[in-house]
Amino acid sequence: MLHLDGTLGKGNGDGFAHLGRPDDIDVSIKLRDWLFALEGREGVTERCLHNDNEDIGREERCCHYDTLNWAAESLKFSVKQPNLIVSKPYLLDPSLYLKALKLCSYQTIEKQFVLIHGNSVTNGFISNLHLNNSLVNLYARHGDMEHARKLFDRIPERDVVSWTAMISGYSRVGYHRSALLLFKEMRREPFRANDFAYGSVLKSCKDLGCLKEGMQIHGCVEKGRFAENLVVRSALLCLYAKCGKMEDARLLFESMKVRDLVSWNIMLDGYTEVSTADTSFSLFQLMLAEGKKPDCYTFGSLLRACIQVNCLEMVSQLHGFAIKLCFGRSDVALVRSLTVAYAKCGSLGNALKLYDRTMKVDLISCTAIITGLAQQNNFTSDAFDIFKEMILMKTQMDEVVVSSMLKICTTIASISIGRQIHCFALKSSQIRFDVALRNSLIDMYAKSGEIEDAFLAFEEMEERDVRSWTSLISGYGRHGNIEKAIDLYNKMEHEGIKPNDVTFLALFSACSHTGETEIAWKIFDRMINKYGIRVREEHLSCMVDMLARGGNLEDAYELIRSENGITSLSSSTWGAFLDACRRHENVQLSQVSAAQLLSMEPEKPVNYINLASVYAANEDWDHALKTRKLMKEAGSCNKAPGYSIVY
Repeated sequence: MLHLDGTLGKGNGDGFAHLGRPDDIDVSIKLRDWLFALEGREGVTERCLHNDNEDIGREERCCHYDTLNWAAESLKFSVKQPNLIVSKPYLLDPSLYLKALKLCSYQTIEKQFVLIHGNSVTNGFISNLHLNNSLVNLYARHGDMEHARKLFDRIPERDVVSWTAMISGYSRVGYHRSALLLFKEMRREPFRANDFAYGSVLKSCKDLGCLKEGMQIHGCVEKGRFAENLVVRSALLCLYAKCGKMEDARLLFESMKVRDLVSWNIMLDGYTEVSTADTSFSLFQLMLAEGKKPDCYTFGSLLRACIQVNCLEMVSQLHGFAIKLCFGRSDVALVRSLTVAYAKCGSLGNALKLYDRTMKVDLISCTAIITGLAQQNNFTSDAFDIFKEMILMKTQMDEVVVSSMLKICTTIASISIGRQIHCFALKSSQIRFDVALRNSLIDMYAKSGEIEDAFLAFEEMEERDVRSWTSLISGYGRHGNIEKAIDLYNKMEHEGIKPNDVTFLALFSACSHTGETEIAWKIFDRMINKYGIRVREEHLSCMVDMLARGGNLEDAYELIRSENGITSLSSSTWGAFLDACRRHENVQLSQVSAAQLLSMEPEKPVNYINLASVYAANEDWDHALKTRKLMKEAGSCNKAPGYSIVY
């Protein structure tokens, strides 16, 4: 229906004209009259498209949503009435088609412009330049670059609009190589590129990482008339920032006479990408000093900078500033960025609060929160709630979320839930079983006691990394199967995978569980001499514990001395060594270990008591009494005595 004073149909008393079927009227005349009448209503049409305000009346909405479909049907009917066109050819002219195509550009209606294209060819307007340019632009906007290029190639005489439409189309759909080649071809023609062509081809250079070609285009811009064009300048800024050339970007930025918010955001994002958070914050202060109000993109870049330097305080300050500027829950992008920043900076409580207020569940926020929960081993019930909500809301899922959930299952030793998540991942078409996800499966099954399932997950891997081998070696060692652990280690070396310090720690732990001292020494020597891996405190503790429990106290102490472990070993390892020395009645090493514990933790009474007991066992009463006296002087024995109360 269309309210045009009743000229197109019969009214029914509601103030609207209702269109009859196309064959009830002289289509060519009415279509022409309607399109020219629409010329004065284009502002109304655009407001209907871009404004959801209820104040726009029903009449205006009906004007837009019904007219294009009717126009298309009318053109379709006119094709079936050749006599009508022949008898009144003056009624159809290019301007009519251009107006119809302009209406098509307002709203993406199932390629109605294709019908108009066919009708224009039938009526002999195949060579009209303006009409062809509009059609090329519409095909490109719909992503149909094949038909756009065919039409472009058939244009007898192209102008700069023709070339720009194709270049912009290629850039928009991601055919960046084609956009760059076409721009080079255009440069050989007697046309000067406009700002839209420059902006599109610079975007393609940015996405391709073609800095050299982008700089050449920059030279063309400086020689032409678009040196101060804001759109072109912003595209150049984006190119340099994306390619990591922040010095060049800064020079260009400072030379700009007019800098809009887009320019500032590009610079902030660029500095964040090259991990210069301090510069991002300084630039933000300068931006505020110039009176620019930040938007969601500004805050997004700054929050990513906060994540880089793990600055929770700055995240809180930016959050408060956003609230002061009246940003709210409806700003989904900002809420998402804040949620991710809080989660990655360790404030999971704030991240969960923001998540609970979010109106829309999204992959980025959920991934950040679940990953943070998996790393801190807290709020596991919250992680499961979020994961279930993602499933119920049919939110897009990826392998990072699943890996984090499997890690949580490993932490709480919930093999049943882990199996369910594994089955869910197998059924999902969204989740890609990459190396990281399969490693999480191996780790979960191995640590949950299901070593056979861990081995099956390992065998299914087409590509394995050092973590894959290490997780399975650790699992077999934990289950006391030292033969299988050593066999895996040998296969790992045979396949050219270099073990790391964690791999050797898993092997030492396996040897310690089974008491394989000789094998442990060989592996220890291999770690140092073949792979050049530095001995960590964990390696030393594992070896000392194994040797001490096996009664090889002298070897253990010699290892401690040779690896400078006297000061690097933890108090727990020295305590275990002391217990082993006392158990095997080695008085000398008992005194050494007890004295070392006392020097490390003089505030603990048990260390004085242990040393005094060692002296007493050796009948060295003088040193035993001196140790007791030292304990009293240090105040380490000032404990409230126990007592009982009878009511």
